Amino acid sequence: MTTSEALDMARSESPLGTLTVIAWTIGPAGDRPVTPFLMVYSLGDGRDGPEAGVMALRAALDGMGVPVGGAVVDTAQDRRAGAHLLVEAQRVVLTLPFMTAQCPVPAEWETAAHESGQVYLIVPVTPWPAGRPGEPVTEARLKVFVADQDTVRNAAHLMVPVSRIQG
Repeated sequence: MTTSEALDMARSESPLGTLTVIAWTIGPAGDRPVTPFLMVYSLGDGRDGPEAGVMALRAALDGMGVPVGGAVVDTAQDRRAGAHLLVEAQRVVLTLPFMTAQCPVPAEWETAAHESGQVYLIVPVTPWPAGRPGEPVTEARLKVFVADQDTVRNAAHLMVPVSRIQG
């Protein structure tokens, strides 16, 4: 089970509405190690309604040069996307051109992120109003949304390199 974190955005001021971040891992499986995932999604509660939020999020991703429903973008190779990820002390700071978010992560997630050196980021434009911030999300409920074909087709998929604080 994991918990989502709301971004500090006034939903009444943004067509995106409440943006939320959730972290989880998958694996290990066979010879594949544990994979850390992050997802940024909207609750669909923006000032102009869910449809306007979908369009605003598509426009934000388009502005990053990241296709919705396309191939996975490796932001280590394609820096124009402007995605940055700092992972330190069981916290993540994710920066995208249209938002910055912090969220706590479990120790196993942080270890997997540091070992792999990258995190799989999913940004679906389909709102997920059931993923309310601060409420526990079961693995089954998360899987239903993330594995839904509509969600997969209507999401940007990125691999984002992990940065650390240099000491």
